Amino acid sequence: MAALSFFENMLHTSDMKQVVFGGGCFWCTEAVFRMLKGVSAVEPGYAGGTLEHPSYERVSRGDSGHAEVIRVTYDPNVISYTDLLTVFFGSHDPTTMNRQGADVGEQYRSVIFYSDDAEKVDAEKIIAEVNASLTDGTRVVTQVMPATTFYPAESYHKDYFVQNPLQPYCQLVIEPKIEKVRKRFAQLVNQAA
Repeated sequence: MAALSFFENMLHTSDMKQVVFGGGCFWCTEAVFRMLKGVSAVEPGYAGGTLEHPSYERVSRGDSGHAEVIRVTYDPNVISYTDLLTVFFGSHDPTTMNRQGADVGEQYRSVIFYSDDAEKVDAEKIIAEVNASLTDGTRVVTQVMPATTFYPAESYHKDYFVQNPLQPYCQLVIEPKIEKVRKRFAQLVNQAA
């Protein structure tokens, strides 16, 4: 039997779980989910397409079928899957097809990759609740899909907001989103974040 990596061992010996979400630019979603209590890791990457080992340049062209996503490792004893879904839907616009703000293309689509039927049911329940709350005629267009291969993004995308806080995109797009999440979901945010 092969030795487990530290990460695999951590998942094996604890109750840690993983989920993959796409909610627009992964720089934004990574920064949001890193703040949450019970989240131990957030990794940007690509999922949902047919191209093996996609690159940022290829996904950015919008023809690979992949979405920019994050893989969140979390402790369900601290934060629930439903709480993660609530933050997911509250931190981006799930009613715009293949778009988040100025980011346009299928790579920026709203998507949830579920691992089992329970996750699918929970995601569909939250979508129904969000749809019931919408009074402007819009509807959630978030895709709910079975988990596919997750391809980690290139290393320069990891911790992008932390590494590039003075970049205009970080200041104008990511920072306001983080502040919104801090206020709206204060009970779920790690105070040290």
